[in-house]
Amino acid sequence: MRYAIYSAAFAALSSKVLSVPLAGRQAPPAPPAAAPPAPSASPAAAAPPPPAPASGNVTDLDVLQFALTLEHLENVFYKENLARFSQQDFMNAGFSASYYSNVQFVAHDEEAHVNFLTSAISGAGGQPVAACQYNFPVTDVQSFVGLANVLEGVGVSAYLGGAPALSSKDILTQAGAILVSEGLHQGVQRQGLNQTASANIVGTPVSPNPVFTLASAFITSCPSSNPPLPFKAFPALTAVTKGSVQKQTQFQFTAPQGAQVPNPMFVTFVSGLDTISVIGSNENGMLSATIPAKTEGQTYVFMTNNGIAGSSLQDNQILMGPAIVDVLPDPPSLDFRVQ
Repeated sequence: MRYAIYSAAFAALSSKVLSVPLAGRQAPPAPPAAAPPAPSASPAAAAPPPPAPASGNVTDLDVLQFALTLEHLENVFYKENLARFSQQDFMNAGFSASYYSNVQFVAHDEEAHVNFLTSAISGAGGQPVAACQYNFPVTDVQSFVGLANVLEGVGVSAYLGGAPALSSKDILTQAGAILVSEGLHQGVQRQGLNQTASANIVGTPVSPNPVFTLASAFITSCPSSNPPLPFKAFPALTAVTKGSVQKQTQFQFTAPQGAQVPNPMFVTFVSGLDTISVIGSNENGMLSATIPAKTEGQTYVFMTNNGIAGSSLQDNQILMGPAIVDVLPDPPSLDFRVQ
């Protein structure tokens, strides 16, 4: 039953991105990246050009502002729902008093992250972004926990993916300290859903533009006084496959209505430090691809303009996405010869 809770969360994060006045919503077209040799496929029309990454140099202050934007979202998400649901509501839904206590600690941490980043941005001479207005698809305790689980995973990926843009070692250390906290939060939520807390041996870095795509799905408006952020949203993919699934099964999803789906269609899975592309299929608008064997845990699914294997996914390779799928890990194996 707990796996079913994930369904609403994935659908929410994969749904059409709402209009958000944080910055320009859609990046201007850019030429596709040069494609390496593609997997074998039938002759095809050229893929449409992907949205360009944010123009100009991203500064340390931009990264801090983006982190604060995400922390505001998490802070409001937890506060709004802990004010709505009591401990008894959680227990009636099958969660323990211990889990409820841990969620309160998580909410406390998110508030502290907001205060910490606000102070850091002010100290650097910047104007901290304020909280926005949000629309979270939470109808009950189960949907709250499912969405909390996914949001914490996105938080981990955001801090990992933003690290390469930082030039200050001091700020990198501070971001790493918050990353540890976000990883613990993700473990709390996964265990609350009876999932493997550490489903992948490493976290999954995701760069700011795809994270912005996911976060902006919940943002309805922001204060006009907020400094604009130099990040753009990609066209969203909507997951049709629900819940936690086995690797090497079919992941089904849809593209925005009217979007040009290339043929061949490269579907790229980002899981941990692995980036793996496969050729997907398109059956009258129902898109699908086989989940690679090397994926585990919260995995991000993109439509890309070429096949990618081993290297990090670059923004100019992304056509649409990400959608999110939770992939069940293999059973643990131990080699007692390793000392």
